[in-house]
Amino acid sequence: MPKDSSESISVEGRKTVYPGRIWDVVQDTFEFNGQKLVRDYVAHPGAVAVVAVDEHNRVLLVNQYRHAVASTLWELPAGLRDLDGEPLVETAKRELLEETGYVASEWSDLISFYPSPGGLSEEIHVFVAKDLTLAPSDFVREGEESAMISEFFELSDVVNSILRSEIKNGPCALAVLAYAAKLAGQ
Repeated sequence: MPKDSSESISVEGRKTVYPGRIWDVVQDTFEFNGQKLVRDYVAHPGAVAVVAVDEHNRVLLVNQYRHAVASTLWELPAGLRDLDGEPLVETAKRELLEETGYVASEWSDLISFYPSPGGLSEEIHVFVAKDLTLAPSDFVREGEESAMISEFFELSDVVNSILRSEIKNGPCALAVLAYAAKLAGQ
């Protein structure tokens, strides 16, 4: 069975090419397989996403405008690992509440993945959240999140929308398909 493995490559030099508000573009110089290489990539703090399902196994999605693709996308509740030292599941709990108003009493790991490892250091950790209830929150959404809505959808409808390329958000697609495969006993 194939399995990814970490490598310990010594970086000879690193410089920030562009300092961003949330992430930076950095340039590393390193030696690999006898060659000196220079690579630019986005240094990202990582993120979490939540497959939140209700008692009918419907999936809770959020609808958010994404400027880079000039589209409003259906996505999982998700967010950056932007609080130092916060455990992954606590970040997921915080993001679920902030984006949807829900809390969950049952949490489990689903998958972790690199969405674009050729140029982005981000790793996304996905959790499944069950036993949902609405909870009060004083979080104020800003920017694109100010128009965000959330809605429950039948799992089969979300899977079909993904397979028809009607939902194009990568983390949503991968996580929902992984969740459906897990339920099917894969």
